[in-house]
Amino acid sequence: MKTPKISIITPTYNQAGYIERTIESILGQDYPNIEYIVMDGGSTDGTIDILKKYSDRIIWKSEKDKGQADAINKGLRIAKGEICAYINSDDTYEQGAFATVAKYFNKHPDKEWLYGKCRIIDENDKEIRRFVTWYKNIRLKKYSYNRLLIENAISQPATFWKRKLHNELGLFDENEYHVMDYEFWLRIGQKYTPGVILEYLSNFRYYANSKSGLQTKERFQDEARVARQYSKGAIFINFLHSVNYYKIVWTYKAMSIFNR
Repeated sequence: MKTPKISIITPTYNQAGYIERTIESILGQDYPNIEYIVMDGGSTDGTIDILKKYSDRIIWKSEKDKGQADAINKGLRIAKGEICAYINSDDTYEQGAFATVAKYFNKHPDKEWLYGKCRIIDENDKEIRRFVTWYKNIRLKKYSYNRLLIENAISQPATFWKRKLHNELGLFDENEYHVMDYEFWLRIGQKYTPGVILEYLSNFRYYANSKSGLQTKERFQDEARVARQYSKGAIFINFLHSVNYYKIVWTYKAMSIFNR
């Protein structure tokens, strides 16, 4: 099998409690051609000491940035891999994920991007919110651009794309704080249909103090705004996204009450 270089970018800031698990999930892959780039925003919690431990195996830089999208873009500008992805410093990849991704791209050279399944885990790597995962897995099976406009079922840590897309369509929108990934999926999805891998590629960590845990409602509101931007005034699509927004918000509220 051809082994194209896979470049992984991790933006991080004060994530010493989790980042080593992220690093190990990448460097421990059974895949021979990995470039791993960590862009740190000037951490003061011990993250730098962890990065120094891996200096012979990763590329890293610590400096103030303008936010998550800026950090990701900095990494992408120096990435040399044919295939790219980013993963946050509290999420992890499944063993074998990179080999699975490379195999798919080799078999489907016409595909410019792809996504797979993703579990949700807690601070201790225990799987949680299985209902959400089950629901998203159902939605992932059949892709259409209109479906993506209505609901973002694509898990960011389980998404990979060819680096040449950035030459054609640009980098991540640094004006987006919560949904730079969703905006990018909508941008590339306008032109290219993604491949779908029905295997688990990654784990998304959800906990009270995480960005997603603290700002769930704001993220869904921003998704609705971005979807309206790309739907170009399609009233029915916007209506369905609004219905889906309230469905998700109330589902998360119900889960929060249940978990208490």
